[in-house]
Amino acid sequence: MRKIKIYSEVIYILALFGLTFAVAVLVAADFGLSMIGAPAYIISERIGFFSFGEWTYLVQALLFIAFCIAMKRIKLVYFVSFITCVIYGYILDMWREIIPILNPDVTAPGSMDMWLRVVMFIVGQLLTSFTVMLFLKSYIYPQVCDFFVKGLVEKYKLNQVKFKCIYDISHLVVSVVLSLAFFGSFVGIGWGTVIIAAVTSPLIGVFAKWYDKHVETVALFPKFEKIFEF
Repeated sequence: MRKIKIYSEVIYILALFGLTFAVAVLVAADFGLSMIGAPAYIISERIGFFSFGEWTYLVQALLFIAFCIAMKRIKLVYFVSFITCVIYGYILDMWREIIPILNPDVTAPGSMDMWLRVVMFIVGQLLTSFTVMLFLKSYIYPQVCDFFVKGLVEKYKLNQVKFKCIYDISHLVVSVVLSLAFFGSFVGIGWGTVIIAAVTSPLIGVFAKWYDKHVETVALFPKFEKIFEF
């Protein structure tokens, strides 16, 4: 079977728009977000001066500083990862603004019928896994939260599975502490968070196998691609 060729740069754009939409849907369903996305959401719910999208890249700015310290160097190309965060934040806020059911000022998260919330959660989770897989197929750096793991694993030759597990648990602990400190209860995390943690990696694997079978990713700007090599 002849594979479909898609430019890596296009994949990057599709991943940005798809993942932000998926997160907006999961927020509206209100069963819990991923451990990675929950801290920024929890802070945005308590400190409304900035939007959810803005808090997303503000929180990841701190993670970016930690990344540069851990890497023991700063390369200009690393900032592409933070730029991705900023673009991600603006697109996320856009989805939550233009679609009424995703806009918390129009439709309160979790206020829909249960069947609709369940459907939204399933769609949001499937789309999340698929678009994260797309990010992995593009040479352009993803958000800092994902780039952090990739960079440190490659630099220090760490066990990716173990390091990712520790990394995710750290985010979960931060989310729980923030939620209890700000609200005295769980906000932004719930049973959906557990499901997301359990099924995301296997789903990414399934989607990646399908993608590799049917799609070939090529760079529109090959010289630009080389800049992103570690």
